[in-house]
Amino acid sequence: MSQLPLKEAVRTSIVSRSWRMLWTFHSDLCFDGPTPNDLDSDTDDKFAGQDSTKMKRAKFIETVNSVIQQHSGIGINKFSVRCGMHKEYTDHLDRWIGFATSSKAKIIHFNLKKIYQPFEFHHFPLEALDSQGCSFVQSLFLASVSIKPNSVISGFTILRRLVLEFVKILGDFPGLLAKCSGLEDLEIIGCYGVDNLIVPHKLDKLQHLLIAGMDIQMVEFHATDLAHFEYKGRVIPIVLHGCSKLEKATMKFNGTKALAHTFTAVPSILSVKTLHLQAFISKYAQKLPARQQGMFLHLRHMTCQLIVNSNDPNGDNGILQLANCLDVAPRLETLHLHMLCAISSSFSSGEVAGMRRHDHLKTVFMSGFRCYKAQIELACCILRNASVLEQLIIEPRITDKVWAGDCSEWNTDLGQILPGVCEWAQVTSERFRKVISVVGASHHSE
Repeated sequence: MSQLPLKEAVRTSIVSRSWRMLWTFHSDLCFDGPTPNDLDSDTDDKFAGQDSTKMKRAKFIETVNSVIQQHSGIGINKFSVRCGMHKEYTDHLDRWIGFATSSKAKIIHFNLKKIYQPFEFHHFPLEALDSQGCSFVQSLFLASVSIKPNSVISGFTILRRLVLEFVKILGDFPGLLAKCSGLEDLEIIGCYGVDNLIVPHKLDKLQHLLIAGMDIQMVEFHATDLAHFEYKGRVIPIVLHGCSKLEKATMKFNGTKALAHTFTAVPSILSVKTLHLQAFISKYAQKLPARQQGMFLHLRHMTCQLIVNSNDPNGDNGILQLANCLDVAPRLETLHLHMLCAISSSFSSGEVAGMRRHDHLKTVFMSGFRCYKAQIELACCILRNASVLEQLIIEPRITDKVWAGDCSEWNTDLGQILPGVCEWAQVTSERFRKVISVVGASHHSE
């Protein structure tokens, strides 16, 4: 019965009298309730929808209170609450937090799903995790709450995973991390209250670090075991000390300096084998120097998402900077380039030289390829200089999967674009004697 979801475990316990109390020893207590903007889809009446949401929330609170009142509190592995909760429900939240900590749950997950601003942050008492006289939490996920870390708190010695999402941080956050000597996974997303993420203490077991949507001035960590680093936000200094084991990096900088900054100003990621990059490109973008100091000598796989903003489809819109990026990755084997170009449809047959020979690049995939001048120039550079290239795959379509949204409006003229792309691919394939495959070409031929 412990393998069943809580709701199914309660239902199953009704089958036999001898099973009736077994659910009270269920190890995973996970409760999902309504969010603050959960209006009934069947009604257009805003007030009726709000009343319905209040009723759902009241029922949810009643259910959680009933379960924790009857549960033995023994052997809790996970306690999770996901529900939009306002300030007036503080007593209930405190009761649930108290149950989670008194039962020594290994995984604690509180997501209060704040939707409307200004946010009313419920305070999550970190000291409660230390109240049992020993460390017990191995994974802590907090969203839309406030925390106040201090030097007295010490209940995090076996914490392996910490996720803070839209959390208001009031206090000594680096000091809190210093208490997390066993931390392996740290994710900080859209949090408030910190100006910098400078952590002077060593986090020797940290393997994954994600920082996203933070209004901070600098990132600095000491993490000798770090294997995967992710940053999404504005261009700032990033320093990762002693990260010789770093194999994967995801960099998504805001603004037009992203490409140049990633390849010239973050030396901590030079050792990676896999790089995922998202950048905005325009004619005003910061240019990469012709000769760069750092080399990505271990880089084997690179994925680039480029958002190109230009009024001139045949102008130098910055895509060709990628040729310079490839120059500093001489052992690159696969390149996936996804382009979203906010420019009008036009074709060009031009090309430009300017890329070093590549003896390891075998596969190149380009989506959003519409035969714009810079796209053709970059493709020809690769075809000419990648000596062991097995195939170039191009896809004119801008795909929902890559850009995580509805891209249908970007593909309305696909039928007009595809014939020109197919013709270019055929001519260029014969010229360079390399295989060029066009995704969607079969539909065109039909």
